[in-house]
Amino acid sequence: MHGGGLALAMLAVFGSARLLAELCERLRQPGIVGEILAGILIGPALLGWVTPDPVLDAFADLGVMFLLFRVGLEVRPSEFAGLGKTAVWVATLGVIAPLLLGWAVMRAFGQPTIESWFVAAAMVATSVGITARVLEAKRLLAEVSSRTILAAAVIDDVLGLAVLAAVSSLARGGIHWIDLATTFVLACGFTILVARWGSRALSHVMPRLEAGLRGPDARFTLAILLMFGLAVMAVYAGVAAIIGAFLAGMALSGTAEARVHTMTHGVAELFAPFFLAGIGIHLDLISLVDRSTALLAVAILAAAVVSKIVGCGLGALKLGRREALKIGIGMMPRGEVGLVVAQLGLSLAVIPQQVYGIVVFMSVADAFGPSGARLGVPHRQIHPGLVVRPGKKN
Repeated sequence: MHGGGLALAMLAVFGSARLLAELCERLRQPGIVGEILAGILIGPALLGWVTPDPVLDAFADLGVMFLLFRVGLEVRPSEFAGLGKTAVWVATLGVIAPLLLGWAVMRAFGQPTIESWFVAAAMVATSVGITARVLEAKRLLAEVSSRTILAAAVIDDVLGLAVLAAVSSLARGGIHWIDLATTFVLACGFTILVARWGSRALSHVMPRLEAGLRGPDARFTLAILLMFGLAVMAVYAGVAAIIGAFLAGMALSGTAEARVHTMTHGVAELFAPFFLAGIGIHLDLISLVDRSTALLAVAILAAAVVSKIVGCGLGALKLGRREALKIGIGMMPRGEVGLVVAQLGLSLAVIPQQVYGIVVFMSVADAFGPSGARLGVPHRQIHPGLVVRPGKKN
């Protein structure tokens, strides 16, 4: 896609996403609902104006990366103190429950073993991008449940990576335990290292680097270099690039000036609609026309919702039932993570087109859960100009 075609696609995606987001806001609904619906409306599922495209996917990747970086800037590492054990339990049970329930549902419908494990693997991970967008839009990043969700989602990504690697190896003929263990250790080590000591290290390094630069917006330049740098390192360590972007923002949260926040917000607002609308664009309803496939899709969606609410909720029960429910709902969306797993299964010829459509349907549909749920203060009761920052009372 080049030239006028690219510009037209960008206009259609960005324009429709922002238009429907504005409409939802006027109806006192979260804007994220409108942005995903925009992708469904203009994508192959309905009007067919825009189809999945590598360029638009690249914009979507940038959108979720800047979104997680911006969220990281609002979250100080000290805010996660005391949440470690709870987040680990939330993430662990939030992986085990969907994995087992997803496999059981697929087998109950007579699906082959490998297909069942791949669909179960797609149900494991949480889309931290969608959840972060919802929490940020509702000004809830300072809530205990929100910080637990973000911490658990990062751990979830590492555990989900191990599950996906195991299932992929199984599809290729056998599990290579040494490679799997090495990847898991590297992913854990990278995440813990940056989360624990990144902020302290940057507080000493960044002022010295800024002193040697004379260009405009030197701090923003250094911040973006750090974001991309940690995103690349995250990929090599075995976790998603967006986890590196989130950790970069969190490491800078104590030193970033207001202009860095402002410029990051602007870039994120430009690209984030491509990420959210892109989820809807990937939905193709034709694959769900068959009655048996549609029934399986509904069953998988129900299992995806129940398994996260129950699994993650049980892991957070020490915080109280209300907080546990919020966390369970907040961990529901699979979003782009489910799409990646589905695409991998299709490329390995492990799952047929119908099962691919089921996973995409599940990934799109369960993204609406946190958007419509009351994860804290009702959206309409928050003044649009109010920004809740961790550790501060507004």
